[in-house]
Amino acid sequence: MILWALCFLLNAGDIYLGELDGVISPASSSYLLRAIKLAEDNDASCLIMKIDTPGGLDLSMREITKRILNAEIPVVIYVAPKGARAASAGVFILYASHIAAMAPGTNIGAAHPVSMGGEKIDSVMIEKVTNDAVAYLKAIARARGRNEKWAEKAVRESASIDAETALKIGVCEIFAEDVNDLISQLDGRIVEIKGKKRTLKTESSPVKDIAMSFKERLLLLLTNPNIAYILLLLGIYGLFFELQNPGMIFPGVVGGICIILGFYALHLLPVNYAGVALIALSAILFILEIYTTSGGLLTVGGIISLVLGSLILFESNVPFLRLSWEVIVIVVIIIAAFFIFLLSMGIHAQFKKRATGREGIIGEIGVAKTDIKVSGGTIFVHGEYWNAISDKLVKKDVTVKVIGVKEMTLKVKPIEPA
Repeated sequence: MILWALCFLLNAGDIYLGELDGVISPASSSYLLRAIKLAEDNDASCLIMKIDTPGGLDLSMREITKRILNAEIPVVIYVAPKGARAASAGVFILYASHIAAMAPGTNIGAAHPVSMGGEKIDSVMIEKVTNDAVAYLKAIARARGRNEKWAEKAVRESASIDAETALKIGVCEIFAEDVNDLISQLDGRIVEIKGKKRTLKTESSPVKDIAMSFKERLLLLLTNPNIAYILLLLGIYGLFFELQNPGMIFPGVVGGICIILGFYALHLLPVNYAGVALIALSAILFILEIYTTSGGLLTVGGIISLVLGSLILFESNVPFLRLSWEVIVIVVIIIAAFFIFLLSMGIHAQFKKRATGREGIIGEIGVAKTDIKVSGGTIFVHGEYWNAISDKLVKKDVTVKVIGVKEMTLKVKPIEPA
């Protein structure tokens, strides 16, 4: 009796709740591994991890599944909320859990391995990779007592099923409306942890949220190709503006930070460095247009280079690792419009009257300080005293206009009063 009560108390710990929304990446792996460690250290009743993922990196997925399979507390993977999915790598993670749960309106499947980098793989290599994935998922299914046939079908045929079907064929064990419903259904279930049976006591257990740390959120954000693309552009143009205008500081600081983050993001993503080179070339062409008269050819070349670089920057067979067309169009329009504006301002400046030097004083209005004759006189104009001549006599204190310059003498004419 005392032993039973002790077991009850040991199993009635807190419930830890996390949420994994997005691509399976090093950031996702770091977060889930930390959540499991935290739950283990606090002897949690169980860890519930809500997931909604389109898939992700094989290496990160294997780190997560290995950690779940060796966890010392029950790990519950819950595909939620409604409309969520556990696709590709998400299938392996759900299969590895001690208890798999799904919400209404969710789906699971499409676990066929694909090349993240978009490179062509011969049929022999595809078969090897597929067979490896099938064997791995079937081994997990066997360890957890889940449907092995459908696991193979999900990998070989990219099969996908809804939550209700998953419950019927033994892919998941619980069909729950929300977290509270899930906790209620978990109560009393028996799970096996490293060969030992454990009864879950969740009905009255407090729930503690495990949020992503700032570092994990930042890393997860950087795995978004659209964010990586924008950071790369901000970094390149920031550094170029700083090099062209030394001492501005702000563009250099922002550009340096952005380009470092951008290259870190490229390290996490399947990047084509020819695309990076084309984007850098576009920046050079745009900058040269400001200082070189090309009739707009450099701007056109910069736009073409930017578009081509953006299109080939990320080559992947999976949609979530490709750039959005909307982002490409918006970025190209903004950058092109900015440099076209600068170019038009430069062209406009070529036709403006010079504000300094001998040419700049022509057209200025001054006052005669002495009588001005053909032989000469003095005027005050542009904040300075000048020698002046006039074809006709100009009386002292008469307003005059500069109509010409000869060496250091101005030619003026009187302005008739209205």
